[in-house]
Amino acid sequence: MARPKSATHELQREAILDVAAQCFAQRSYMAASMNDIAAACGTSKARLYHYYTSKEAILFDLLDRYTQHLLAIIGQTEASAQRKNLDDRAALHELIRNFLDQYESSATRHVALLGDTKFLGDVQRELILDRQRDVVSAMTRFLKRAYPQRITATNQTAVTMMLFGMINWTFTWMRPDGPMSYRAFSQEVVSMLERGLAS
Repeated sequence: MARPKSATHELQREAILDVAAQCFAQRSYMAASMNDIAAACGTSKARLYHYYTSKEAILFDLLDRYTQHLLAIIGQTEASAQRKNLDDRAALHELIRNFLDQYESSATRHVALLGDTKFLGDVQRELILDRQRDVVSAMTRFLKRAYPQRITATNQTAVTMMLFGMINWTFTWMRPDGPMSYRAFSQEVVSMLERGLAS
């Protein structure tokens, strides 16, 4: 029987994923090598292989954990909205804020999700894409509940993707020392939704 992984082993893998995500964002997935990742981690390539057998294994674990976390945010937001007795519109607004809070603290993982999923093998890529579809479906569900008079079968995909277009690409222009914080931006997104969709 295989020995269970220690807590230290898992912490080390998480640290490697953080560094690898930075390498992929800075150099591109294709350009970053296991040597680059090992050097950025301050370790040897042989030690890196103790934790991951390949660069693709690193990418899959990074995206697997990240997409599971995004789905968990949706579940936590639904539970929180129910506990706080929020109406459907307030629940949507909280989900937007929660996603942007996550994007702020994991921009490099988000870059990998949006740009590097295509480098996975077929089975792993489809798993990650299915999770992304689940996230999109959940956002559509929140939107339909929040604006039932405005979100229809005809426009629901366009409105959902418009919303993701506003929030998913913040890493391309949002700067920590810039004039707008993620929290302030989330309020702008909510305000735009209200102006555009409120009856």
